[in-house]
Amino acid sequence: MAMEIITTCGNARRGVFETPHGTVQTPAFMNVATCGAIKGAVSAYDLKDIKCQVQLCNTYHLHLRPGEQLVRDMGGLHKFTGWDGPILTDSGGFQVFSLAKLRKIREEGVTFSSHIDGRRLFIGPEESMQIQSKLGSTIAMAFDECVENPAQYEYSARSCERTTRWLKRCITEMNRLRELPDTVNPYQMLFGINQGCTFEDLRIQHMQEIAELDLDGFAVGGLAVGEPTEDMYRILDAVVPYMPKDKPRYLMGVGTPENILEGVHRGIDLFDCVMPARNARHAHVFTWEGHRNMLNQKYERDDRPLDEQCDCPTCRRHSRAYIRHLFKANEMLAMRLCVMHNLYFYNTLTERIRAALEEGTFEEFYQTYRGVLDRRI
Repeated sequence: MAMEIITTCGNARRGVFETPHGTVQTPAFMNVATCGAIKGAVSAYDLKDIKCQVQLCNTYHLHLRPGEQLVRDMGGLHKFTGWDGPILTDSGGFQVFSLAKLRKIREEGVTFSSHIDGRRLFIGPEESMQIQSKLGSTIAMAFDECVENPAQYEYSARSCERTTRWLKRCITEMNRLRELPDTVNPYQMLFGINQGCTFEDLRIQHMQEIAELDLDGFAVGGLAVGEPTEDMYRILDAVVPYMPKDKPRYLMGVGTPENILEGVHRGIDLFDCVMPARNARHAHVFTWEGHRNMLNQKYERDDRPLDEQCDCPTCRRHSRAYIRHLFKANEMLAMRLCVMHNLYFYNTLTERIRAALEEGTFEEFYQTYRGVLDRRI
């Protein structure tokens, strides 16, 4: 699969790529439905109303609950959740390394304890591909080792080598699974993940190695995990030039609106993050003037929408005063309305970035909103 680049502005790219479940216009934000649903009582059918292109689900969580075999028996993630567009599944690697207790890393894979009930489990490259194949996602992510930051250089180097070996095993297993007669999605795509912590030379070397493999896209992983934002941008400046130009480029787990703006400016096409939904559930909403805390007293009698420049379902129908009241009354509707607003905002942000790239005004757009979108109102 190749990605069509429609236009560029510096390193920023306006592109499009086809998947077995529809076309993705880039740059794009992928809406995170970890267990098959957006946290905050937002269904797959709601995603159509908030401009979602891609739904992201998590292999680790779905493996633990309800189990990939059940999802397969129910027809795969698309039928199970009701979402008919592209779905990307994370490999489970990040969750294994961030949530699991008593994990043990071997060449075969990782043995770990479930964060739910403590039972011992094992996931390696083959197991991750098998789980994702049964889930039937559009795009599967390769199983990688996520190293904590800050990290030792020597261990990071060995980890990159292991991640490359695991990636090759993922490719072999994915090719085998695609040929099975009862595979849910025989056209499942596979993205590889670049690692190397905050070491530029390791990042570049690893990217050069995996770029030679037959993959449908490439991701930068292991960032936005506690390192300074400047380090993330420094690594992107170093590694993006070595990412294939004709394949989608995905920055995993990022981020704030300005992170997305800066990522696009450096040549990234795809983003995902739990932040818009998580912050919304705690009464923090994103706007074109910055982000605001809806619990503030000043909104008690404010009859304006969350964002006067927004036409999302929430802003078209409800006032700041009503939203604040719902949070104060502990009504679930408060979370739902704000989650829908924040996701609509993120999807509109990437929509406006695409339009600016098409119109040749992206640099002006970038300069207008950097330093604004992440500020606190």
